[in-house]
Amino acid sequence: MTDQSSQTDVRMDSDPALRPDREATPGSAGRRDRPAGAPGRRGERRMVPKADFRSYYGLPVIKEPTWQAPDIAGYLFLGGLAGASSTLAAAAELTGRPRLARAGKVAALAAVSGSLYALIHDLGRPERFHHMLRVFKVTSPMNVGTWILTGYGPQAGLAAATAVTGLFPRAGRAATLGAGLLGPALATYTAVLVSDTAVPAWHGGYREMPFLFAGSAAASAGGLGLLAAPLAEAGPARRAALLGVTVEVAAAKRMERRLGPVAEPLRRGRSGRLLRLGQALSLGGAVLGQTAGRRSRAAAVAAGAALLAGSLCTRFGVFEAGLASSRDPAHTVGPQRARLEAEGR
Repeated sequence: MTDQSSQTDVRMDSDPALRPDREATPGSAGRRDRPAGAPGRRGERRMVPKADFRSYYGLPVIKEPTWQAPDIAGYLFLGGLAGASSTLAAAAELTGRPRLARAGKVAALAAVSGSLYALIHDLGRPERFHHMLRVFKVTSPMNVGTWILTGYGPQAGLAAATAVTGLFPRAGRAATLGAGLLGPALATYTAVLVSDTAVPAWHGGYREMPFLFAGSAAASAGGLGLLAAPLAEAGPARRAALLGVTVEVAAAKRMERRLGPVAEPLRRGRSGRLLRLGQALSLGGAVLGQTAGRRSRAAAVAAGAALLAGSLCTRFGVFEAGLASSRDPAHTVGPQRARLEAEGR
């Protein structure tokens, strides 16, 4: 006797005894029907609302950077000050302004020394800096920055030493020009460094960040020149400060407009307050330097102090804005969804 229960009643022939509710249609396996409401099905409406994913229980999507504000934000500020000061010192050297040149050389050496200390302190182990010199990798901003620091530091040191002692003037002049040429790279490579991360506010502003850092660096170097140089030699410092503040403010405004909702940390919270304060100090210092700072030494000193403080607030504000954007999952999911919808259109 044949066991009827072991036979299947799903058959792929034209047997009239085939049960209609168990009929298998050839080619139906693996077919994916269109979801309700999708293009191609007219007259159908979505029965459930579209999923609005943010993150798992509102937790951050990416890990917040482990960088510490005193080290890395100070590293960003001091590196920009050092690079722009060397470039300003080279310009003063070529135009016959010895006191402005000497001030820029000494400031550059002090700033790059502080920047290097902050970087190594954040790395935790000094040999990590040395290990990055084992290769030259153009796709790594940190590696390229290490090589820039390595080439810039000795020249900045020699330029400052010869300016203070008066020895070996020809070697000092060559070192001054060499450090001045590397100065813009030192002042801006940190912008590429922070933009090459997954932090939304930093990565999203990769187009404007180098200009913002360059402008902030020029403003700080101009402010230091106003502090240290006599009025008769401070013309290049005033012009550098005005140009730097103009570029910085324009880049910041453009970055805020282009980032959209991701720019919220640039406008609100502690980072927003720092950036507004930095912008106000920088603008006030530039205007004061161009007006009363031309005739009054006290006004020039006040303008220089405001410019330095403004640049410092700007760097710390950008740093804090990046940390704040990494904590909010909306700043990570929102841009990704917008890019996907743009690609779909």
